[in-house]
Amino acid sequence: MKFTEEHEWLRVEGDLVVVGITEHASEQLGDVVFVELPEPETKVARGDEICVIESVKAASDILAPVDGEIVAVNEALSDNPGLVNEDPLGAWFFKMKVEDMEQLDGFMSEEDYKDFIG
Repeated sequence: MKFTEEHEWLRVEGDLVVVGITEHASEQLGDVVFVELPEPETKVARGDEICVIESVKAASDILAPVDGEIVAVNEALSDNPGLVNEDPLGAWFFKMKVEDMEQLDGFMSEEDYKDFIG
């Protein structure tokens, strides 16, 4: 897995990248009450705001970590946004087909991320 400074995790599955938020981000947000997911087949560029998470404390955006196309979204989060708090590393938001996998090279390892939030 790779991690971003925006507290997202990235997991490579073949030619796809699965994106979610870290446990740290989930704890900072508090109880998640709403998730707005992107539409599949949406083309995105790195840094684009593509998801909105609302919690009892705040609203936050999930940014596209890399250039690519959204190919799937986790519809379960629309019905039960609390899954983000229950299992942050299992409650993925979207899967994307990445234009250039080398873009992932600049992200943190799990150890680097722990140092980053420490």
